[in-house]
Amino acid sequence: MRPRTHAPKRRWAPAAALTSGLALAVTTALVGTAPASADTGDTASRKLRTAVSAAGIAQHLRALDSIAAANDGTRASGTSGYAASRDYVVSTLRAAGYTPKVQTFDFPFFKENRPSTLRQVSPDATTYTNPDDFATMTYSASGDVNGQVVPVDTDLTATDASTSGCEAADFAGFPAGAVALVQRGTCTFGAKVQNAADAGAAAAIVFNRGTTGNTGAIAGTLGAPAQIPALGASFALGQDLASPSGTTVALSTDTVSEIRPTYNITADTPGGRRDNVVMAGSHLDSVVPGAGINDNGTGSATLLELAKQMSAQNVKPRNTVRFAWWGAEELGLLGSTHYVQDLADNDPQGLKDIRLYLNFDMIGSPNYVRFVYDGDNSRFGEADGAAVGPPGSGEIEKLFADYFAGQGLPSEETPFSGRSDYGPFIEKGIASGGLFTGAEGVKTAEQAATYGGTAGEAYDHCYHQACDTIANVNLKAVDEMSDAVVHAVATYGFSTASLPEPAAGASARRATAGPAHAAELHPGHDHAAVR
Repeated sequence: MRPRTHAPKRRWAPAAALTSGLALAVTTALVGTAPASADTGDTASRKLRTAVSAAGIAQHLRALDSIAAANDGTRASGTSGYAASRDYVVSTLRAAGYTPKVQTFDFPFFKENRPSTLRQVSPDATTYTNPDDFATMTYSASGDVNGQVVPVDTDLTATDASTSGCEAADFAGFPAGAVALVQRGTCTFGAKVQNAADAGAAAAIVFNRGTTGNTGAIAGTLGAPAQIPALGASFALGQDLASPSGTTVALSTDTVSEIRPTYNITADTPGGRRDNVVMAGSHLDSVVPGAGINDNGTGSATLLELAKQMSAQNVKPRNTVRFAWWGAEELGLLGSTHYVQDLADNDPQGLKDIRLYLNFDMIGSPNYVRFVYDGDNSRFGEADGAAVGPPGSGEIEKLFADYFAGQGLPSEETPFSGRSDYGPFIEKGIASGGLFTGAEGVKTAEQAATYGGTAGEAYDHCYHQACDTIANVNLKAVDEMSDAVVHAVATYGFSTASLPEPAAGASARRATAGPAHAAELHPGHDHAAVR
């Protein structure tokens, strides 16, 4: 992930102030020392795996699906659907005896009301295709623009090192009202478009590098609301618009791009060591086009049911277990990033007290594989664009793999690609791990033979689409994966002795890209690389 240009603002608020009819006080959640318990990690795991059922999780999934249906089909951060999802989680936690905390922060919201259009007016009347030739960049402004295309500091050749539009000086003499044509490379999309706007451009088009794997239309993010319409284009389209000189185009974008508030939710188990926190998180938000019931209602509902059953079964872990539901993950891991950075800035000891982080994002994919994050980088290393797991991440991976093996269920590794909320934690050197059942990737024949399902089809054919409803969830996958979730939380809730001590001041190297440098895809879990 790459840095954002917008820094969310911190506000902690009582859940009562945010949830109609709920008298919820915000305190340091349930502080104290756990009374003696006959449970161990093993007995707690067995007890909770019986209590946490697919039927119980499905009840939460149906509630989230109904929330989306009542709110324009979405639970995206910054919408009424997300606010209602927040209220549902908070009220369920409160009913289970927790004192949830709601953290409010501002973030850049983006919605495309209708697809953008682009056509060449002269010299050759041509209508280009969205999304094959071009796409709207996230945080593009709205507008209808007719103007001359003016290339900026590019010779239109294939290169990975273009500085086109990266400096204000690149726009010397730029005619006001023209459409800036800049090439992708070396600086952020946001910087290029901002420089174009400052120079008086009416719109900006960023075309691809032209190198291997970087020829198609760019669907990237600007990182923050822009002042002018901005499109990402294929390398071929960039060349077409630049030659001959004097080409004019007409383009149209219709977007909502503005700063809005959203929320993280956390809840701690009572008692236990507060200097050895076991944290388990899932993002609660969907993308704007859909309900997000697999992505990531499944992870959110599983943790909610686990929290509920830990209370109902009177399981009292020796370490504090902190459950988290993140906001604005779909626009760049913003909620988890904000939470971690807020601790780093204002409560460094609180950050140090987090012993490990477990992440559960999409654990009910219809054409699923049992993926475990590759904590020891044995299959996916830095050369594959994966982040290096901090000390202890390999042990977390082994716990999951051993659990599945003990159940007679095969599993396999998935990389720390920066595509979900573990990212901010591993960047701070916190041991991390988790589970995943697949997104837009395609199941191989070998995987189909091992896990069932259909080779040659996506793990989740409704990924980031309107069809990601309750009908999209594979409850068999949820049942299998949720048992592994429960086992890991219960095991570490009672003991983290199997993990090595973190190195002083440890931090992990970031994942710079997911598969196929997917961090510039939109929308997707490959969120924040913007060059």
